[in-house]
Formats: sequence, structure tokens, C-alpha cells
Amino acid sequence: MAVQGLDLPKLQAYVDEHVPGTGPLSAELLHGGRSNLTYRIAAGDRTWVLRRPPLGGLTPSAHDMKREYTVVAALYGHGVPVARPIAQSEDPEVIGAPFAIVEFVPGRTIRTVEELDTLSDAEVHDCAFALVDALAALHAVDPGSVGLGSFGRPQGYLGRQVRRWYDQWTRVSTRPLPDLEALHTRLAESTPEESGASIVHGDFRIDNAIVGDTDASEIRALVDWEMSTLGDPLSDLALHVAYSDPAFDPVLSGGAAATSTRLPAGDELVARYTKASGREVVNWPFYLGLAYFKAAVIAEGIHARFVAGQTVGEGFETVGGAVPDLAAAGLRSTMEP
Repeated sequence: MAVQGLDLPKLQAYVDEHVPGTGPLSAELLHGGRSNLTYRIAAGDRTWVLRRPPLGGLTPSAHDMKREYTVVAALYGHGVPVARPIAQSEDPEVIGAPFAIVEFVPGRTIRTVEELDTLSDAEVHDCAFALVDALAALHAVDPGSVGLGSFGRPQGYLGRQVRRWYDQWTRVSTRPLPDLEALHTRLAESTPEESGASIVHGDFRIDNAIVGDTDASEIRALVDWEMSTLGDPLSDLALHVAYSDPAFDPVLSGGAAATSTRLPAGDELVARYTKASGREVVNWPFYLGLAYFKAAVIAEGIHARFVAGQTVGEGFETVGGAVPDLAAAGLRSTMEP
């Protein structure tokens, strides 16, 4: 059976060579993955997850399979919950694009409000704080100790982020947006020194985690690492908070768990992170503005692929409407004391 975005016979040949003794493969497109495409592949009693870039890759730095695999392989076994790495290929002759394969992690992913509503208030609270604790654990890892000392350039990270995401905007924008331009100008004119240096996830939110089947505070794996690098840890925290804004809900097809008001408020998450990490949160309006800026550009990139007919799956028609609201929210956040 054909699976869009995969050349299953060529993938079979690759797996036979690199993971021998697995048998015939089957594959299905998994729910989720507003950026990269995510598949569940199986051979006998073994199950893996394969990720590849979207069919229309308009933002080249945002779909880096080698980067994602490198950081997962480095972190595995070092106190940060990640899937066991299996294989990675940059050869487009295999399935038509670079890809990475990791072991399937059993558990559940809380994507929707309906899934979140199966939890009590106490369970929601515990899950949200466990996620923040996992983020603090990631930021506590010494990059050099896991072979990631040259994974990025922490010095000047914030300025590069402002420039990089504006460059992405020029690549993917489908319409003029004055608030986005004003937000970029404000960020460029008020960029502070970095608060510190750590491995950053780059796309941290509740639906990028696999939690326990019966205990949602058990974080079994953090996923979707393609935007990870070495940078300022507060940028991860700020993006996590920005993702909780209802303005981001259309990007996740609506009814997203990440934007539910049942989750702790942003100031509670910041307080928990401060306690778990021991880091002081400074220059917060800038970090939050940068997070909204990044979220707006990500949303516009998804919208651009939808307009071009290059998305796989459903629910992309609402994404474009979120971009103006995210840009406006970013502008407001930079004016907060």
C-alpha cells in the first residue's frame, strides 16, 4: 500500500542493510506533525518512528533531520527523556528526502482539549510542571559532556534568532503584515545579552512529549528536535509560554491541549522553571516577544505550504489566520514592564 511521502520499497532496502533481521515493513502517517512528516513503521514485533521534511520545504533550517537525530542520539541515556536512536540518512535517493528513525515509545501524546480533559485538575497541573522540570533537566546538561560542544554558537544567539526568523519571514510570507515588521524592529533594537548557554529544544510544548499511559506526569520522551541547538535557555521557556496563548490554537487545528486554560498560567510556569533550574528569569518581555515572533513565522510557513498545495493531512486551512494575532501579541508583550 502506497504511503504519501515514503518510497516503501527503497526504505525496505535501506532498513535491511542498516537494521538487519527486521522483515517486511509496513508504514502509516501518524497524526500530528505540523512541520515535518511523522510515520509509524513496523517490521515484525519491532516498531519505529520515521520523520522526514515536509513535501514543500520553504524554510531550509527548520527541517533538519541530521540535527534532530544528532541531539537525540547524544541525549539518550543522559537524564533527558528521548527515544532510542536507530538510524539516520541524508541520501535523498532512499525515500526522496533526508530522514531519521528512532524507536517507538509507548505512551500517549496529549494534543487535544478532549485528551487533556481525561485528566483531573491535579493531573493536568502535575503534567505541566513535569514538562517544565524536563525542560530544566535538558538545560542542565553540559553540552560538551554529551558530545554537543560544537552543536551551536551560544554567544550572539538572540541576535541571530531575530535575524534568522526575519529571513525566514521573507522566504515564506504570503502577505504584508505591519505588526510583524514592527515586532522585528523592536526586537532588533532591544536585543539583550544572553542569559546563559545550554542545549535548547526550540519547539517545546505539551504535544511534543510522550507521557505515561496512566500517569501523565511521567515524561517518557520529548520529541520533535529539528530546531534544537545551543542557545539561550530562556528562549525555550518563553516559546513554551507563547504556545499556551489561544492565538496559537488555529496553528494546531483548533481545540489544542497546548492552549487550554486548564494548564497553569505563564507566570506559574516561569516560577516552576526558576525553582527547578535555579536560573533567574531576566528581560522577559524581550524573550516573550521573540517567542511570538518565531511562532508567527512558523505559522506563516505552514500556511504558505498549504496555499501551495504541499501539505499532507487535514486542518491546515486555519493556520494563516493565526499569524496576525501572534504578531500583535508579540508587540504587546514587548511593552510589558
